[in-house]
Amino acid sequence: MPTHGSMQYWPRRRARARLPRMRSFPDTKEQTLCNLVAYKVGMTHLTMIDDSESPSKNAEVAKACTVLEVPRMEVYGARFYSTNPLNNYEQTSTELYNKAMAQRLNTKKLKHDESKLEHMKARLKDFREVTALIVAFPKGLASEQHHAVRFESPVGGKTIEEKFELITKLLGREIRATEIFKPGEFVDIASISTGKGWAGPIKRFHVKRNVHKSTNKIRHGGPLGAFGSGKVFYTVPRAGQLGFNYRTEHNKRILKLGQKTETDQINKTSGFSNYGVVRNDYILVAGSVVGPAKRLVRIRKSIRQRNLTGIKEPKIVYIAK
Repeated sequence: MPTHGSMQYWPRRRARARLPRMRSFPDTKEQTLCNLVAYKVGMTHLTMIDDSESPSKNAEVAKACTVLEVPRMEVYGARFYSTNPLNNYEQTSTELYNKAMAQRLNTKKLKHDESKLEHMKARLKDFREVTALIVAFPKGLASEQHHAVRFESPVGGKTIEEKFELITKLLGREIRATEIFKPGEFVDIASISTGKGWAGPIKRFHVKRNVHKSTNKIRHGGPLGAFGSGKVFYTVPRAGQLGFNYRTEHNKRILKLGQKTETDQINKTSGFSNYGVVRNDYILVAGSVVGPAKRLVRIRKSIRQRNLTGIKEPKIVYIAK
């Protein structure tokens, strides 16, 4: 058996896309979008007043944090879902787009424009769910990719009418991180880990080296299983892809939501290593975030309801530069 890493992550293959996937979202009654994207800048540290119940409560403590730069984002459309006979969600062919934005994105899926909002509002009873279509423009940021990134975001609300009302209000308008999240809120962060290419079983699973007298090879995995099974089980440590996998971290705390006018509070004189200078809105998240610098990160509302006891805004004393 592999002695390193969880068997939950199988098969260990490369991620299919640079945009991290999210298969589930919290069912929130508040009228708000549920996720956004950002780019990992690097790590720094700050000091803050400890507001936990630990022995250092009310004392000034140092915290490591990750800087995420938020690109300019706009809501350009909506997508509607109905249910099939098995009561599963099924995407319909009906989509509502902001016409000007659709032309900028050169999309061929233009079905409706904003002039037909009333028509779609009358048909809401035919659908089970509606989500927002968002586009991020990383131009000017030190990101891995410089083309527009399109993604989908569920919308919070008590009814589908409330969700549709929020989308129509945001349609064609720029959205900010401060409209979705609050300082001190716990969020889930999905990203793609650092890719390390093809690796052997020693580096990939931390198995021991073979005795040099027993075989002709030292850094191979040893026996592949029973003699007569005729099959190699997936539990046997073997060489393969290492890294560049989807990973989601739950309940990462937002320490600060900074504006583009406040970048001098975090920017170093020489810039961040492998990234450069932050020029846009940014988010400070406690702890580390999966992936290298410039990697696309997806932030969503906490699915494990860590914020039910209330959101405390951290009191930051000093941010290292």
